[in-house]
Amino acid sequence: MAQIKDSLEDLNPWWKRKFEIEFKEREIHKQLQKFMPLPQIIALTGLRRVGKTTLMLKIVENSIEKGLDPKNILYFSFDEFKGVEIREVMKTYEEMTEKDFKKEKHILLLDEIQKLENWENQLKTVYDVSKGQTKIIISGSESLFIKKKSKETLAGRIFEFKVELLSFKEFLYFKGVTFKPIGLYSKELNKLFNEFILSQGFPELIGIKEKDIIKKYTRESITEKIIYQDIPKLFNVKDISLIESLLNIITEEPGQVIELSSLSKELKISRQTLSNYLAYLEESFLIRKLYNFSKNRRKIERKLKKYYPSVISADLLFKEDELSRSKVFECLLINQLKAEFFWRDPYKNEVDMIRLDKQPIPVEIKYGKISVQGLLAFMKTFNVSKGYVISYDTSEEKTINGKTITKTPAFRFLLD
Repeated sequence: MAQIKDSLEDLNPWWKRKFEIEFKEREIHKQLQKFMPLPQIIALTGLRRVGKTTLMLKIVENSIEKGLDPKNILYFSFDEFKGVEIREVMKTYEEMTEKDFKKEKHILLLDEIQKLENWENQLKTVYDVSKGQTKIIISGSESLFIKKKSKETLAGRIFEFKVELLSFKEFLYFKGVTFKPIGLYSKELNKLFNEFILSQGFPELIGIKEKDIIKKYTRESITEKIIYQDIPKLFNVKDISLIESLLNIITEEPGQVIELSSLSKELKISRQTLSNYLAYLEESFLIRKLYNFSKNRRKIERKLKKYYPSVISADLLFKEDELSRSKVFECLLINQLKAEFFWRDPYKNEVDMIRLDKQPIPVEIKYGKISVQGLLAFMKTFNVSKGYVISYDTSEEKTINGKTITKTPAFRFLLD
């Protein structure tokens, strides 16, 4: 109890003094504000170091500015308190502040909740008892942990929001720069895009250009913590070295198609184990899976799948050969655009990304030499009239056999 009390004092400075947080506007913050008046729990998930805790603290500042008594806001992190129950934290808070959750409106923010055993049932009890009085916001670093367990226990009681890496537009907000019209500032924006690549969208890496710092940050603050702390606890994985090897395979060769049978033989594990390990990495946000596009939804799951790392290795980032730069360029844009589909046909025609709208939109990502063979094959197969090429610095529009192909620099595509 004494430890909880000491921690609560440290974690809730607004109880005793004015609270301000340094915050740069983000799109998800605007979304969250719409859901704050609703009774449902808000769950923030996403990769480590993307800014979930900062968003929670911004909600604290917003609530105080709107007139809520600062002492009616309770923030707690389970990062170092895995065995503590939610009610125990709330009881300690009530004793310290002489407040009562049942009698006044409160905001309850619970960070790293996935580290708490049986958190879903505990949270359900708190929600049902204090519904209408207490707004609950939670965070977790794994989507599977939030989604699967919460679907039954917290059905109808929770909204989940994934906190993504910074977009290029958000990166410019963070830098405090605005360049309009875009066409007039192409050189400046392309230079900033190169800086954005190094940050990969992590807020704390903005302005960092040293390879050793970026390497240490991404390895120790993100990937190693997920592999050695989160995944073993969540999924009861015994052989962590295999998980690490699998991530290294995807990181060293972003965008490769993985054939389960052959890779499982190579790693000397069963096909099912390999499939599970890929799912663990995906649900921990360390990799992104793309399906081979088909208009037949039943065929999609059975077809080829591509995998990209969410965190580009620092070794690859700083290589200067054309092939390495091309891999980095493609990986960054696949992650930025939240790609879900690619396309490859039996004749090995391929398109890097298919975006779904009223009709499928094929998008090629080309750092260097631009080929449109795959685009044209896709457009013909699916009777699509428009396709796009995201290039490093080429801007052009061509019509070939009645098909329009627009080539656009990456920075412009991301801003438009």
